[in-house]
Amino acid sequence: MIGAWSIMPRPRLDAPDTDRTMQVVNHIRALLENGALQPGDRIPPERVLARTLKISRASLRTGIGYLVAMGVMKVRHGVGTFIKDGPAEFSKASLGLMGALYGFQFWQMFEARLIIESSLAALAAERGKEEHYAALAEEVAEMYAIADNPADFLVHDMLFHRIIAKASGNPILAALIETITTAMYEKRRKTVERANYLREMAEMHREIYRAIRARDPVEARKQMENHLRTAENAQNLELPGVHASRPARPRAKKLAAVIGSSAQ
Repeated sequence: MIGAWSIMPRPRLDAPDTDRTMQVVNHIRALLENGALQPGDRIPPERVLARTLKISRASLRTGIGYLVAMGVMKVRHGVGTFIKDGPAEFSKASLGLMGALYGFQFWQMFEARLIIESSLAALAAERGKEEHYAALAEEVAEMYAIADNPADFLVHDMLFHRIIAKASGNPILAALIETITTAMYEKRRKTVERANYLREMAEMHREIYRAIRARDPVEARKQMENHLRTAENAQNLELPGVHASRPARPRAKKLAAVIGSSAQ
């Protein structure tokens, strides 16, 4: 196990306190993701971690304290520090770590998105301002322009949904969905190059924009739900080992059926 700990990236000795804290967080996250640590495990001794990361024990304790505050770890005085084996508090910084720790499933993340983002779209239709409409229109135009560039498309996709969250006028819901989409982004970035349906997805985003611009919350909710259900099916096809042939440029509202049939 020490061999696995010792190969992790080492931070600079002169890094600011915040950087050193995140080095500890990222190190523990990597150990969880590669299976070197499991829920209930005791973490390596302070001297081992500090030497591996090339930081002081004081800086290490600060990072560990952050993880304890997040609910990822618990300290048993006189025994050691352990990876928590039960539910923890979620935050924007910790959801990805929680996913590695507790094995959040892809469909669970999408289910959360469906519940929250459909309501955000409806609220945006009720409360959105001209500045939001203009920003959404710009993102849709960008999606059409770069539909052949999956990595750039993903960035504008994220921005589009972020604008809707802002337009909802509810910063709490906006923060929640930002937490979820940020946690999903890294995994999606690794598979998006397999996407071959992005022009059709741009059409779906355009329909969402039109419903919000028309101040029709019912239609906005409907279009967002349709988009997210289709996106979940489509992104499943991006996973390694899954064959997905490109649909013959179907209309957006028929894309879900096309994707479903191509997976059979």
